[in-house]
Amino acid sequence: MARAPSPLEQFLQYAEFEKGLAANTIMSYRRELEKFHSFLKERGIDPLSPGEGDLLEFLRCQGSRGGAVSSQAHLVSVLKSFYRFLLREDLVGESPAAAVAPPKKWARLPKYLTLDEVTRLLDAPDPSSPLGCRDKAILELMYASGLRISETAGLKAADLFLDEGFLRVRGKGGKERVVPFGDTARDCLRAWLDTARPALVAGAAATTLFVNRNGGAISRQGLWKMITGYGARVGLKARLTPHVLRHSFATHLLNH
Repeated sequence: MARAPSPLEQFLQYAEFEKGLAANTIMSYRRELEKFHSFLKERGIDPLSPGEGDLLEFLRCQGSRGGAVSSQAHLVSVLKSFYRFLLREDLVGESPAAAVAPPKKWARLPKYLTLDEVTRLLDAPDPSSPLGCRDKAILELMYASGLRISETAGLKAADLFLDEGFLRVRGKGGKERVVPFGDTARDCLRAWLDTARPALVAGAAATTLFVNRNGGAISRQGLWKMITGYGARVGLKARLTPHVLRHSFATHLLNH
């Protein structure tokens, strides 16, 4: 029986496949968090139950070894992200990093794609094939609704109200919300449900809205691999992350 991934590995998978962070960033996260885990282990503290004082002591120890303010700020950011993820996954009751302030903050505007870049991405799949039809429906839906990777992969067929033009989405913390989508996404979803999905499911009892080539539930890793594949095809790989697609949805919505 396969061993369940540790909270640290779960977080790193989330950072890679849902947030779309670069390999060097993932390595940096792993390095910082492994140092933190070693610090806690030496003191007999469970990584799921440290106090704010434990985090501050760790930061003090790291700071005493020197390093730029940006490095300290990065370390605080990593700890905040790690415990924010654990909190979202109900692995901790509260974040010990919530009130820990970095030594310096930077305000950055979120990146987004231009309308032309989004159009190129949405037009990349070939809807004449079952997988291309699926991919077209996924991209159109994500752009039309601002869904996260994990939310898209977790959609059930029963969550889709096609005629009414909305989805029932289970987001962070298991909270449900209703998300509308437009006519273009509806047409692509209808084509997916009427022709392509039955060809892939082939009688299997699949409940997820989007399935893989074998008729099983599509994973968020597979979903992200699909999106980056199309991004590379149209020259957007360097700029494309799941959050960029979400920010593009929000930015274009505000602009119009």
